[in-house]
Amino acid sequence: MKRAQAFSPASPGSAVPESVHANKRQKVEVDNEISNAQDEEGWTKVEKRKAKKQKKTETKLGANTPKFMYAKGEILKRREAVGINDIRELVLHLVADAPPPSWVRVENHRSITKVVALMIPGLTPDILGLPPLPTSATSNPNVPLAVPLPPAQPSDDASPGAPFISSTFTYACPTRAPGDQTRMHSVLNAFFQGPVTGEEKKRRLTERLTSERAQDKSPMRYLLTAEQMIENGYPMPSYLAETFEKPPGWVETKVSAVDTLLSPSTSDAPRIFAMDCEMCMTDEGKQLARVCLIDYASGIVVYDQLVKPGKPVVDYLTRWSGITAEALGKATATFEEVQAHIVSVLSATPTPVLLGHSLESDLNALKICHPRCIDTAIIFHHPRGRPLKPGLAWLTKKWCGREIQNRGEGGHDPEEDARACLDLLKKKVENGPGFGEFKVDMESIFERMSRARGGTVRSAVVDHGNPAAWHGQKATTCVACKSDDEVLEGLSNSIETHQFLFGRFTALADARGWITSKATGDPPLEPAPPPPASELSPAELRPILSKLDAQLRELYAALPARTALVIFTGHSDPRRMAELNARKAAFESALRMGKNVEELGKECRWTTADGRELEEEVEKAKRGLLFLGVKGV
Repeated sequence: MKRAQAFSPASPGSAVPESVHANKRQKVEVDNEISNAQDEEGWTKVEKRKAKKQKKTETKLGANTPKFMYAKGEILKRREAVGINDIRELVLHLVADAPPPSWVRVENHRSITKVVALMIPGLTPDILGLPPLPTSATSNPNVPLAVPLPPAQPSDDASPGAPFISSTFTYACPTRAPGDQTRMHSVLNAFFQGPVTGEEKKRRLTERLTSERAQDKSPMRYLLTAEQMIENGYPMPSYLAETFEKPPGWVETKVSAVDTLLSPSTSDAPRIFAMDCEMCMTDEGKQLARVCLIDYASGIVVYDQLVKPGKPVVDYLTRWSGITAEALGKATATFEEVQAHIVSVLSATPTPVLLGHSLESDLNALKICHPRCIDTAIIFHHPRGRPLKPGLAWLTKKWCGREIQNRGEGGHDPEEDARACLDLLKKKVENGPGFGEFKVDMESIFERMSRARGGTVRSAVVDHGNPAAWHGQKATTCVACKSDDEVLEGLSNSIETHQFLFGRFTALADARGWITSKATGDPPLEPAPPPPASELSPAELRPILSKLDAQLRELYAALPARTALVIFTGHSDPRRMAELNARKAAFESALRMGKNVEELGKECRWTTADGRELEEEVEKAKRGLLFLGVKGV
């Protein structure tokens, strides 16, 4: 799927990196010197034979240039367009010996040295001069489209286009993002997470059964490991791992013995406390407003304290925290006093266990590092698999059969949330480790790469925000970026030492109003909320596309020969879909609060026609494009 003029035929020997050639040249020179010296003493020369063998090897590699070829017949048989999961499986075929896909054929795929996958939302058929997808019943909208070459002299009112894409790739393959009839699911999650292989599933089942037979029904088996705590952003005590540098004001609980903290003996029966914290917003950001501790064994509240804010409160966050100005006005305990009390409770012997939901947030609020934690957001699974985490209200409804956090504008109750965690853990202990998990086991693309027969694949994720806390958790290297320029720099610096690289360029989609950055940067970028912005004119798009084109050309120039380049857009404009979903959610929320349909204005009602429009917009938003190619010499 490449332009002949952009991907030139490979010359003999191009499959071997230049550093290897240099080593071979040096070796041949040394051999020549030895051979010449030996020849003077009557020995036979061998350097010609070695050079001939090397040339033969290089010629063979040059003849086996890898390339992609779409299997049109197989694509026509499919009910839907190529999915994001199909792109993931193609990448795994190239770098981790996964089975070959049916919809595309990869010739000489073992000659591919590296794979670079780029997600560029915002690139649409109109920008590239592609025809609209056919709507006729006799035409298949999933068949790859021929990409027209960029015009030599584009007019001022024409689409600026993306010359690198147009001149490099011959075909654009339509893709479809995951989701249901009314929502589009995360493209990033679909790319980075997939079902485990049958062989791996059997191994996990055997391991689980062995583990269940070996251990009694004890909550201690659900303690987070040090690796799990690090992966999920827990503030780590210094005696467990030197991964967290405590800022001023932070403390860690005292322990009597470090060796048995995460592998306690059967005689070690520490107390377990379910904890939940609520926050308020001050001039200097979020601060602790209330903390609640409940004893696991007795179910008794052992500590419930409002915290006097150290700075002026600008927002009580009542809708989420349940904290009001009246309630917090009665608080007398300072943050330091509350922190000291919690630390004294957790410094008992044997070291107590803290239980909570996304407990790292509560520990960050308290500025406490604690070694023994159980997290219901980790030991219970999201129905779509990792790295997504289930919500506490959903877990409690699903596995305990009761509703929480349904006080509307009254916000959450920390005692209610802590007690929900307590009940969930008891259900888990009673029913075994498999309780709260789903039958379809999922794993990260990087976990699958680690089982490649050729050895572990070094991988890098270069993305906006903090990919190490999200989809790049299992990657060898994560590079956090704030701009597309930093993404380009991160990819360029990582190419030499990694076999698989992922990067995401978002400036185009951001300029078109498709996405909005989260303040924390941890989750992936999400569709922008309504109202939708007006479309940019060709003149406004031109500098953005020109910069993207220059970045792609610079990255491409840095790629070594036989690097597979996979570019996908993921989805189309999600704004109208997001607007309709927001209206639908507001309507359903009003009905739950007891309002009649007649009480709502026409603009607030949700009709059958709105539902049909939503389904149509979801299908439009799911459309994307895929470009495949291999760099020649």
